[in-house]
Amino acid sequence: MGYDLKIVGGFIVDGTGSQGYAGDIGIRDGKVVAMGHAPASARTTIDARGQVVAPGIVDIHTHYDAQLLWDRKLSISPWHGVTTVVMGNCGFGIAPTRKEHRGLILRTLENVEGMSVKALEAGLGDEWGFETFPEYLDVVEKKGTLINVAVLLGHTPLRLFTLGPESTERAARPDEIKRMKGIMREGLEAGALGYATSKSPTHVGYEGKPVPSRLAEFSEIREIASALGEAGKGVIQATVGKELSFDEFAELNRVSGRHVSWTALLGGGGVLNVGSAAEQLARSHELQSAGYAVFPQVTCRPLNFEFRFDQPFLFQSMPVFTPVNKADRAEKLRLYADNSFRAGFRDAMRGPMLSAWDKAVIAHCPDRPEFGERLVREVAAELGCNSIDLALDLSIQSDLQTRFRLPVANADEDEVATLLRDSCTVLGLSDAGAHASQLCDACFSTHLLGRWVREKRVLTLEEAVRMLTSRPAEVFDIKDRGRLAVGMPADVLVFDAGTVGASSLRRVYDLPAGEDRLISDASGISAVVVNGTLIRNNGVDVLGAEGRLPGRLLRHGAAA
Repeated sequence: MGYDLKIVGGFIVDGTGSQGYAGDIGIRDGKVVAMGHAPASARTTIDARGQVVAPGIVDIHTHYDAQLLWDRKLSISPWHGVTTVVMGNCGFGIAPTRKEHRGLILRTLENVEGMSVKALEAGLGDEWGFETFPEYLDVVEKKGTLINVAVLLGHTPLRLFTLGPESTERAARPDEIKRMKGIMREGLEAGALGYATSKSPTHVGYEGKPVPSRLAEFSEIREIASALGEAGKGVIQATVGKELSFDEFAELNRVSGRHVSWTALLGGGGVLNVGSAAEQLARSHELQSAGYAVFPQVTCRPLNFEFRFDQPFLFQSMPVFTPVNKADRAEKLRLYADNSFRAGFRDAMRGPMLSAWDKAVIAHCPDRPEFGERLVREVAAELGCNSIDLALDLSIQSDLQTRFRLPVANADEDEVATLLRDSCTVLGLSDAGAHASQLCDACFSTHLLGRWVREKRVLTLEEAVRMLTSRPAEVFDIKDRGRLAVGMPADVLVFDAGTVGASSLRRVYDLPAGEDRLISDASGISAVVVNGTLIRNNGVDVLGAEGRLPGRLLRHGAAA
C-alpha cells in the first residue's frame, strides 16, 4: 500500500533527544507509518535532502483563545513550524463568559494582554455562540483550525462567570468556590487540558483593577486545583506572584497529583525585578528532587515591549499611575503634562526600573521621525532635558501615538543560556496571540534553532528539537504530539539548519478593524505538515482559510 505523503532524504531528528539519522518518512491516513526506510510510492513527495526532518513544534504558552474565532490559521505560529498550541494561559480566556460580561472580559484582555478591544469586537461579532466552557470547545472544534489546539480553563473568566463584576474586588465565599470547582470539573470532563491562574502584580485589568484571579485567596486556588486530582487528569499553569510561588506550587502539585508549570523563570536586565534566576533554579531543583512535579517555564528570547503611553502596561502597577489607569485620553494628556505626576514618575523609576529605562528606545515618533530607533536618554541629553520628561513630551505632542521599546527581562544572554541548558525547565512563554502591538515572540522556535543552535552552539540540534517538541508535550500531558514515531500523528517540520531563523519584527495592520500587530517572518522553513496534510511549503500557505482544515482540538491532550 502506498503513502499519502513521503518525505525523502532528510536528517531525521525524532524529538526524543536521540541522535539524528538519515532516512525517509512515510505518512498515510494522517499518521506516520514508516520511518528510516519507506519504499512504497506516494501521491506527494517532499525532497528533504540536506534538511532536518523533525516533529512539529509544541507551543505551550499562547493566547489565541479569541483570535482563532476569526483567524483559523492562527498566524503567525505555523510560519515558524508550530503545529500544536496551548491556549488559556495565565488564567485568561473568553470562556466561560456570560453575555452580560463580554465587555468586561474584552476590556480585561485589552489591558493585561494588549489586545485591541476594537479588533476583538470586530473579530468576535455580537454572537459568540457559547457561554460555558464546553460550548466554547464545541465551537472551536466545529470551526476547525489549521494547527492543533489544546485549551486550559482560565481562572479569570471562571471567577467573572461566578462572581460577576465583584470578581475584581473580593475573595470568593465557600459556596462560590464550590461552584467554580464544579465548573472546572465540567470543563475537564469536556476536554480542558487543565487549569490556569495568575497572581502576577503586572496583570492589571480594566480601570487599573487587578484581574479577577489576583483576588483569589490561595485556599480558593487550591480547592479548584483539587478538581484535577479528583478527575485524575489535567495540568496546572500558574503565573507567579504574591502568595503564589514555590511553596504554593508544591502544594498545588500535592493536592492535585498533576504537573504544575509556572510562568516565568526569567533573567534580569529589564523593568521586571525578577530576582535571582540562579536562586529560582536552585529552588526548582529542590522541589523536583523532593518529588514535586513543578516545572518553571523559560524563554529563549529577550523580552522587549513596545508601548505607547495611552496604554502604559509596564508602569500600571506603580501607585503614581493609579489615576492614569482610570483616565480617558484627555485626562491622560492632562496628567502627563502635570509637573507633580512627572515628579512622582521620576521618583518611582529606581533600581532595575531606571537601569532598564536607560535602555529605552524611541521606536516610532510621528512628529520627529529623526528620533526613531534612538535611545531616549541620548536624545534627552542632546536636548538638555530629563529622559522621562522627553518621553512624555513626545507622547503629548503626538496625541499618545509615539512608541517606545523597553527591555523587560532576559537581556543577559549568558543568563538565558544557563536557563535553557537546565534540566528542570521547560521552554514556553511565546505569548502568541497576545500583546500583539507590543511584542512578537511567536517566532521563538526559529529563533532557538538559529540563534542558540547554529550561531551560539549552546544547544545541539537534537537537544533543541527535544526542547521544542517532546519536552513541552510531556510536561503538559499532550499525549500524541512531540515525537516522530510509527503510529504517531504526522505533525512534521522540515527545515534548513543553515538558514533557519526569525526575522526582525515588523508592524502590520491586518487585525480586524485594521488594528496593528508586530510579526516576524521565518527563514529556512521548507515544509510544515499537520496530521499528514501539508499546510506550508517553502514559506507559503498551501491551504486557504476556507473549507476543512487539518488541525484537531486536543481534548484531554489528545485527538479523539
